[in-house]
Amino acid sequence: MSRTRPLPAAEPCPWDEIPGRLRATGMRWTPQRRTLVRVLQSMEGHVSAAEIIERCRAEDATTTPSTVYRTLDVLEDLGVVCHGHAGDGREEYHVLPQAPHGHFYCDGCGAVLEIRDELAKEVVRLLEAHLGFEIDLSHLTLSGRCRGCREE
Repeated sequence: MSRTRPLPAAEPCPWDEIPGRLRATGMRWTPQRRTLVRVLQSMEGHVSAAEIIERCRAEDATTTPSTVYRTLDVLEDLGVVCHGHAGDGREEYHVLPQAPHGHFYCDGCGAVLEIRDELAKEVVRLLEAHLGFEIDLSHLTLSGRCRGCREE
């Protein structure tokens, strides 16, 4: 599901509230969704959808990608995950994001650094001032070469 504008920031909901919050959106609390939430609880930081699906299928072979993607969309609306894109363009999810943030991706070694806090605000402010465009920081990925790769 692509959005042209991010939803208002939602407070990340505690894991035990998810069944009720999914039901409130009209979704059932199915075994596949329970598996997905268990898998997400065991993850930190950034993870690809393919990795999430693979881990879900390791626990429950009936897990379907469509259920995972639909549920991830709703969990993003609830503030539990935030999706973005890696330097190579693949979709990633950040589990329990603290705040919206962008990424630097090193084309040399593949390192990923987060653009956070004051630096993030400054990057967004500069881009918005020069382009007149409201930036969705969670989708901002800048690629280049990290200090270590540049020094080699």
